[in-house]
Amino acid sequence: MDWQTLAKTKRDSINALIPVSWRLPSPTPPATKQRNVTGKYIQQFLSPREVEITETDAVGIVKQTTVGLWTALEVTKAFCHRAALAHQMVNCLHEIFFEAALADARKLDEYYVKNGKPVGPLHGLPVSLKDQFHVKGVETTMGYVGWINTFEGRTETGKERVFESELASSLRRLGAILYVKTAVPHTLMAGETINNIITYTWNPTNRFLACGGSSGGEGALISLKGSPVGFGTDIGGSIRIPAAFNGLYGIRPSSGRLPYEGMANSMDGQNSILSVVGPLATSVGALKLVIKGVLSQEPWLHDPLVAEIPWRDEQEKAVLDIVKAGGGGRLAFGYMKGDGAVNLHPPVRRAIDIVLKTAERLGHKIVDWEPPSHQKGLDLAFKTWLFDGGADVHAAFALSGEPMAGPVAATYGTLKEQYTASQIAAVNVGKRAYQKEYMDYWNSTSALTGTGRPVDAVIAAVAPFAAARPDMYSYYGGNTVLSEEDVTAKLMMPGFSTIVNILDYSTSVLPVTKVDKNIDVVDVGYVPLNAQDEKVHLAYDPEIFDGAHVSVQIIGRRFQEEKVLALTEILGDALGNHVV
Repeated sequence: MDWQTLAKTKRDSINALIPVSWRLPSPTPPATKQRNVTGKYIQQFLSPREVEITETDAVGIVKQTTVGLWTALEVTKAFCHRAALAHQMVNCLHEIFFEAALADARKLDEYYVKNGKPVGPLHGLPVSLKDQFHVKGVETTMGYVGWINTFEGRTETGKERVFESELASSLRRLGAILYVKTAVPHTLMAGETINNIITYTWNPTNRFLACGGSSGGEGALISLKGSPVGFGTDIGGSIRIPAAFNGLYGIRPSSGRLPYEGMANSMDGQNSILSVVGPLATSVGALKLVIKGVLSQEPWLHDPLVAEIPWRDEQEKAVLDIVKAGGGGRLAFGYMKGDGAVNLHPPVRRAIDIVLKTAERLGHKIVDWEPPSHQKGLDLAFKTWLFDGGADVHAAFALSGEPMAGPVAATYGTLKEQYTASQIAAVNVGKRAYQKEYMDYWNSTSALTGTGRPVDAVIAAVAPFAAARPDMYSYYGGNTVLSEEDVTAKLMMPGFSTIVNILDYSTSVLPVTKVDKNIDVVDVGYVPLNAQDEKVHLAYDPEIFDGAHVSVQIIGRRFQEEKVLALTEILGDALGNHVV
């Protein structure tokens, strides 16, 4: 088949797996008439019982399923129905395996009846997965037309539809139910979710905007509550951007905390900046629930790159003890104003201000964050994605002859010269030196906090905008003058989020507010810092962005996942937007 026919055949086969009774009676109205398809809009197609189940967070669900008050079957069926509706509204699914999920749910219910106890702490909890995870019985395309009916583009490997990623198997052992895999941009290297199979995935809260990438399908699905919790990956912001754009909590753990064994990927073997697995959900509690569950499976025995670090209650307790102490017991947060290359849109500035004022109201200290040049770190990071000159990406597209989506072609449109071993080694040396420089700066802030400790975490933007407009993710890095070849590489990775990846810091996303066109007006008489900043500024239109989610990221140090989540929960509770 030509690539268009193959893509359409795959797309049609996905849609055909939606039961007739779950298909929408008519196409979803255009964004001009119905920009927000969350909440009441999607609820109209569900029963009151389905709404009750699907609008309960993951923690609340397992409280019911692990004691037999809710059956795994009714929970799974409710989420399958809502996921089917979500896909019809925003194109968020790559794979549907409802029948297998319902069969698994029946087995869980039978086990509970027979043994009087759950299989594990996630018994009966539906969990969605980014289409980078291999799942038995289901193929993985990762958005590539050339990967359809193959195993990562190869045939007759013996792994087709039988191989499973370690994290997927771990979730099954915990009692979770796998039922869908979600959309990604082909290559995974974009802040929007677009490919030639399912086309474009829209932001459910504001369908004028992007849902983010590369875990964009996860963000869109969970925003529509078609999943209570899901797993994505992050190599430059791919968990945090979709979480932020869709008003969700999410965490990018340090590499080696959660298992990555058996995942599909682009540029596999590029180890200078590793992609990491992490969850997205509607509550911090849900993130903690699934991370604790996965760590209870001792993933360091199944993945050689996982560090032997069980869940540490003491890290979380240390934060809570400081908060409860009162009378001088306080936290300290660094405040990152920007990166000097572009300024933030008005709603993002307001969101950061809300969080800072909330922290101060709680009695905590705010310190201006003036670290080593982020441009230095970003210049190193951007090089890693072109170590092979784009050979891996071009080989994947050559399998079908399909074209690259615009956001991907900006970087990988032409093959470039591959780095030599010596050049790669130089990047790695530079990365290590930069990490040490940043570490020393962080340590030095103990002189500014008044707590006797360096800052506990840094509050920063995830992106300069609340969400990107399609084909207008116009800022990906700093402002150093580079060669033409390096500029194309720079266009690919989001600067505000990618700095975390080169530092390998534990970082979460905190939903804060929504864009209000009456408050977040355009800056009058704005003078751009440079050409990139002008593009970012001109992309903001209060009418278009109205109602979009606005979030920030909470940046901690390496392997501080428990601490970062505790800080995020404290601030979320204080903001009054934490889902319980």
